[in-house]
Amino acid sequence: MSTISPPRPGPEAPAGDRSTAVEEIPVLGEGFVRLDDAMADDRSVVNSARVSFGVRKDVLDDADRGLIRFLLRERHGTPFEHNAFRFHVRCPIFVAREWMRHRQGSFNELSGRYAEIPDSFYVPAAEDVRTQVGKPGAYRFEPVDAERAERTRAAIEESYRAAYAAYRRMLDDGVAREVARTVLPVGINTEFYWTLNARSLMNFLSLRNAETAQREIRRYAEAVEQLFATRMPLTHAAFVDGGRIAP
Repeated sequence: MSTISPPRPGPEAPAGDRSTAVEEIPVLGEGFVRLDDAMADDRSVVNSARVSFGVRKDVLDDADRGLIRFLLRERHGTPFEHNAFRFHVRCPIFVAREWMRHRQGSFNELSGRYAEIPDSFYVPAAEDVRTQVGKPGAYRFEPVDAERAERTRAAIEESYRAAYAAYRRMLDDGVAREVARTVLPVGINTEFYWTLNARSLMNFLSLRNAETAQREIRRYAEAVEQLFATRMPLTHAAFVDGGRIAP
């Protein structure tokens, strides 16, 4: 499996914005995960927990680090809800459909009714072409030989070209976008915005950045986790050390 590059800085954020720069990680060719904005840090966890005692902290100390670990270990989840992450994602439609099963967040997606869908598709790398071995619920995936991998990649690309050509012909013939889009495959890239809190984010990561997750969505979950760790490092470390169990 390929490794994901560290977040790269994008355009500077407007004056007064909570973040200092846009952070973006490329995933699966033309895809990406971009942290569009965040109102999130480890203090949000500590202060929302300590408000029960009328206490607020501006600088965290060892006791606060211990508190975060205690909250995660004992699964006291609500202190992890007082923050927000907004991600901008470009991924294949089949990845987006898995992603949107996580209903804890809010989604807004590119609409093929209102906009032409760009000619941008996911073609798996040769090492990602795999075969399924075993029964459902107990199967494993194994790589295929180089010749079969290239044959598969060529077939996928040919299918994409034919589908997109049919889409373009219908648009040029005056057919409505909402009708023409029906020929497009689930390997075409879509885009969406996704907003959620750290508690919901850890639930997503516990399931999708895991050995049992499909490889493609796991690549995206890895990128999401890198961006989460940059904003809430103490919470992320406690999440990992605690066995990746969401509170």
